[in-house]
Amino acid sequence: MEGLLTYSGLTTKVRAMKRRLIKSFQYRELASLDSVPGAVDYLRRLPAYGPFLSGTDESQLHRSQIEELLLQSKYHDFSKLYRFSTLPQRKFLDLYFMHYEISALKRCLRGVIRQVPVDLNLALFQDFFERHSKLDFIKLSTAKGLEEFTESLAGSPYYAALTRLNRQEGITLFDYEMSLDMIYFHTMWKIKDKKLKRQEREALTQCFGERLDMLNLQWIYRCIQYYHMAPSEICALLIPIFHRLKAEQVSALASAGSVEKFYNLLSTTYYGNRNLMSANWKPDPEALTEQVLDRIHKLTERRDPYSIATVNSYLYFKELEITRIIHIIESIRYGLEPEKILSSVMNA
Repeated sequence: MEGLLTYSGLTTKVRAMKRRLIKSFQYRELASLDSVPGAVDYLRRLPAYGPFLSGTDESQLHRSQIEELLLQSKYHDFSKLYRFSTLPQRKFLDLYFMHYEISALKRCLRGVIRQVPVDLNLALFQDFFERHSKLDFIKLSTAKGLEEFTESLAGSPYYAALTRLNRQEGITLFDYEMSLDMIYFHTMWKIKDKKLKRQEREALTQCFGERLDMLNLQWIYRCIQYYHMAPSEICALLIPIFHRLKAEQVSALASAGSVEKFYNLLSTTYYGNRNLMSANWKPDPEALTEQVLDRIHKLTERRDPYSIATVNSYLYFKELEITRIIHIIESIRYGLEPEKILSSVMNA
């Protein structure tokens, strides 16, 4: 009853917004288009994206401009939910916002390290970030080097970690991005127990716990498949928080030595026993991650429809939708067949 009274207004709002998410048949229609301008025109006719694409010349838009317009829709939805939330509900949204902040930081970092302009016009989102973040993204996006970039983060949770990395030799973009991910998940895992009520903690623990597990699995797979790293080196890269996986299982996976053995070991874990894998089908970790996260976000929302789980689920699927749209548009640009696009995007 408490959840119903507390969240009835917010969940009603979320359900109205969910009706604007793209349906399966719309993904199919979008993937079947033969040009990027045609895809942009299709999106312009959808309620969630029309306001942000109206007035644009689709024939002149390049990839980053399209992404900017789509991100406006995502940030608009977050802001709408934030305005509609009570002060206690905003505690979760304040925590969730760190995910957006780190995504923007990664974009700035890529530009600084590669010495190229940032691939998004962050000035376009300045008002949004100023309301929720203390970072100066305009300054960060125009930093002339890593030292200037890091100094711009003084006083933030990211400053100490990036300062340590700057002092080391042979550090790559992957190391910086991984460090930011570590900060995010450590912060979420630690603060959720202090700021959220028991019911909210349980839903978030399941979603973020499985996300942590899947991120570790992706890193282990990549280290084995592409970098042929030693088990001790792989373990040093992992987030030291395990949810459904046991520490000894993670250690065994890191020591697999081959992709075939990795999958054999994975099949004996919680995720291998949830009918997400079969002897005839071994999904790449990104496809498996999407399956796992789709399932847990739907499950937590269904269990607790009048709770923060509903908001968390919506924000997850909104972000997934934008990722899929961008992938479809890029695939159309390269002339891929519709069925191949759908198979890739929907992990079919």
